[in-house]
Amino acid sequence: MPSFKNIFSSRTEEEETFYSALKKILGFKPKDLTIYKTAFTHRSYNEKNNGVPLNYERLEFLGDAMLGAVIAAYLYKKVPEGDEGYLTKMRSKVVSREHLNELGRDLNLIKFLKKGSPDQKFGGNIHGNIFESLVGAIYLDRGIKYCEKFIHKRVIKPYVDIKKLEGKIISYKSLIIEWCQKEKLNFNFKIYEDTGVDNQKHFAVRLSLDDEVVSKARATSKKKAEELAAKRAYYKFQNEIDAQNS
Repeated sequence: MPSFKNIFSSRTEEEETFYSALKKILGFKPKDLTIYKTAFTHRSYNEKNNGVPLNYERLEFLGDAMLGAVIAAYLYKKVPEGDEGYLTKMRSKVVSREHLNELGRDLNLIKFLKKGSPDQKFGGNIHGNIFESLVGAIYLDRGIKYCEKFIHKRVIKPYVDIKKLEGKIISYKSLIIEWCQKEKLNFNFKIYEDTGVDNQKHFAVRLSLDDEVVSKARATSKKKAEELAAKRAYYKFQNEIDAQNS
């Protein structure tokens, strides 16, 4: 039996549930649910409107731009002594793929995702992608003020600590390369044959400094394997690297 509330609402029971959950996440009332439905639609769902694909990818692009702009404005005001390089680096730390994935996971946004198959699996970046598309949907639905309100509530207030961000490393590989260049060390990330028994394909990497292997790693992509090898090398030479950067 429909609830008393739904008698006066044009939304279905499923839409009403989605609306209520969304309002709790946003902190305000969404107006156009259609936009938010698109924000949680994966391309594998294969939904189209007059031949045009309807999925979150365009909203993800828009949300990425809005996040960058709001975070940039916040840092500009918060750190008046920060130069362009400092502000750019700090913004990159806030909107890093790792951090956006964490935000998406914390809100459990993937539970709303419409996908081609119920058993379909995704990589970790799906969480950040949906978070960005949600930000894009907020901008289209309620405008810049509500977009800023959401980003301040869900990103800046709980996660942006200037002092902690200054010490946060977003790319161990970049850090190692920069250190090697300053110290005039030859470095080499070499992909070698992975003899693991996992069903999923893995890549293995040896990191050498001046022809001496200093770390090894394996992961599901070359980029991840190189980053992990660099991270292990960082902890091996942490005192030297930190002394150089202090």
